[in-house]
Amino acid sequence: MQALGIIDIGGTSIKFATWNGQTIQDRHAIDTPATKADFFELVTMEVTKMKQQRKITGVAISSPGAVNKLTGVVEGASAIPYIHNFPIQAELSERFGLPVSMENDANCAALAELDSGAGKTANSLIFLVIGTGVGGAVIVNHQIWHGAHLFGGEFGFMMADETHILSELGTAPSAVKRYLAAHPDVPAVSGKTLFELAANGDVAAQQEVQVLYHALAKAIYNLQYSFDPEKIVIGGAISNNAQLIPGINREIEAIRKQVKIASIKPDIVACQYHDEANLRGAVVDFEQTYAQV
Repeated sequence: MQALGIIDIGGTSIKFATWNGQTIQDRHAIDTPATKADFFELVTMEVTKMKQQRKITGVAISSPGAVNKLTGVVEGASAIPYIHNFPIQAELSERFGLPVSMENDANCAALAELDSGAGKTANSLIFLVIGTGVGGAVIVNHQIWHGAHLFGGEFGFMMADETHILSELGTAPSAVKRYLAAHPDVPAVSGKTLFELAANGDVAAQQEVQVLYHALAKAIYNLQYSFDPEKIVIGGAISNNAQLIPGINREIEAIRKQVKIASIKPDIVACQYHDEANLRGAVVDFEQTYAQV
């Protein structure tokens, strides 16, 4: 396996690393520049160092936004407006003097889990990233399903009930927001604290956590019967919560009791990689991209 440079573009910072064919090396992060010119200057300088120190043969990039693999354009929107709507992949390749691959960050994380993480035994999986909202990826036969409009995996837009989407009901920040709205006299709490309050008998906290469990369970049940993946992998900081998957499974069992013909129980697992997932997945995407050339 070849030596590669890796870049994970984020709204707050950009992570840089190298890949020696087996492991991630030289990992560090730098604040995301405010302008396109400063961005190009930074990434070009970092890749030049990689070329000198590690003799890399390509650069694998994880990016926010809807990455069009055919055009090399980052479509849609993100926290970094200047990376969108021009042929950024081609420009980066010219600046680096190396082949470049680009893929959406959630898709990269899913590829990492599929390749050597929680989904490594699977050919197909659904990856849900649960953070401020809900995103993720669909993988079929080891390939990302991008969708006709590059919206494959945008699970947060799914309707969770008659009036709310999944991102409004199925995340810890949304549960905290509902809890605080009903208890304006309570100091600000975190998602972790809300789960602790629920475990300690706070009825209002239990109700909001239950809403979260049910919304995620309903979405996962529907995804299982829509795509029939071998595994459903949960990512995001909430995946570290030992209560999460048992709570979702209880709600799925309740749904399966309602739907008598529902014979399949989704195989839900927590992700293995966390802050390394985008970097590792970008490498997988590079190898897939240039294996086809």
